[in-house]
Order: sequence, then C-alpha cells, then structure tokens
Amino acid sequence: MTSQSPTGNPNDRPRLTEAQKKENHIRSEQKRREAIREGFDRLASIVPGMEGQGRSEAIVLEATLKMLREEIMKRKGIIEDARARGINTTGWELQEETMRACEAQLQRARDEDEEQKPKV
Repeated sequence: MTSQSPTGNPNDRPRLTEAQKKENHIRSEQKRREAIREGFDRLASIVPGMEGQGRSEAIVLEATLKMLREEIMKRKGIIEDARARGINTTGWELQEETMRACEAQLQRARDEDEEQKPKV
C-alpha cells in the first residue's frame, strides 16, 4: 500500500499563474532593492561626512572609495615609520599593484578637485 503525500512529486503541485509569477518577481525585486538600500545606509553611517546625507548611492560609493584610499595611504605611512624604527613589517604590506592603483586614483581625484575649483 502506497501513501499519497501532499509533498510527493513536485510535478503534482499546481503551476503558478502568470499573475502569481509576476507578483513573486515583484516581491523578490522589492526585497533585493531593500537589501541594497539597507547596505548603502549602513555604509553611509560609517563613512565620515555621509551621515544624514541624501541617499545618492554614487556619492556614498565615491566617499567610501576616498576614505579607503586615504586609509591605505595612512597604513603605508605607518609601515614606513615602523621600518624606519627597525620593526619587521613582514606581512603588513598590501600588494604593490593595490598601492599603485590607490596612489593613481588619489592623484586623479586631486586633479579633478583642482579642475573644479573656480579660476581666479
């Protein structure tokens, strides 16, 4: 004797209507957008100068990148100071490629800031 379980074969379940599929898609998309919004809000809350700013994801990302670049350069300075004092800094360094990219991006940002200043 075989039992007929309601969770048996997945093919036995009724198919969703087009309206149900659309509703599921809309709900999924709303959840995805809400997760992104919450992530940007959390990021904005820890990036200096972003607390209470209007929600522009581009501005939050740019401020985050700027902060990270500055922190990387501070770290570079700390490592250089430690080496000058004879401290072994093995394992502290970031990849050289990361450092070059960071320095180039900081220089590009400085150049852009300089270009945006009003000419007197």
